[in-house]
Amino acid sequence: MLAHLERTRTAYDTVAVDYARTLEGLMADSPADQAVLADFAAAVRSDGQAQVSGQVVDVGCGPGRITIHLHELGLPVRGIDLSPAMVAEARRRYPHLDFQVGCLTELDLPDASVAGLVAWYSIIHLPPGERPAAFAEFGRVLRPGGRLQLAFQVGDGPVEIEQAYGHRVSATAYRLDPDHIEQLLRAAGFTVLTRQVRGPIEPETTPQAYLLAGR
Repeated sequence: MLAHLERTRTAYDTVAVDYARTLEGLMADSPADQAVLADFAAAVRSDGQAQVSGQVVDVGCGPGRITIHLHELGLPVRGIDLSPAMVAEARRRYPHLDFQVGCLTELDLPDASVAGLVAWYSIIHLPPGERPAAFAEFGRVLRPGGRLQLAFQVGDGPVEIEQAYGHRVSATAYRLDPDHIEQLLRAAGFTVLTRQVRGPIEPETTPQAYLLAGR
């Protein structure tokens, strides 16, 4: 495993239980996030069908808080995360859903098999050189007409994380320029359908971006 992946996995393994406890119930207090995910669910159903034909995958699902929300929106969803401890926490909390360990740059999914992908703050740990490969991988597994939802912090450059959720950790997160991410998506064959940037809401310290793209 590449060194940055090992660092990221170790960091999230370390904080998994406290991360899940801290973020529990956060969606109920996040109307902006609820609106974005509702729009994503509607976009996946853009053919007008009540039942989605094909699976939706939450890539970088952590303890499953977005996965369960997508499930409650009526989407047939599964979660994938780099951290075994996060996956274990997700399975404990939501045993009726499917969670697997995996890496977003090498998804164990067939070509054109997925109706929708959500990468909710999970691309923030990708070094710049790996982002094109990740978006190409997203494009590989999405079927024609599939939808990709990204969320990330806005900014420019890396931030070294040494403390998180009451633990000492070592990981790098990247603040991202929406213009740059949109360029990478277009290069990978996506069309950006919706782009939103909002200001920070306490305890956030940076603007937040949401991009909905179609394959």
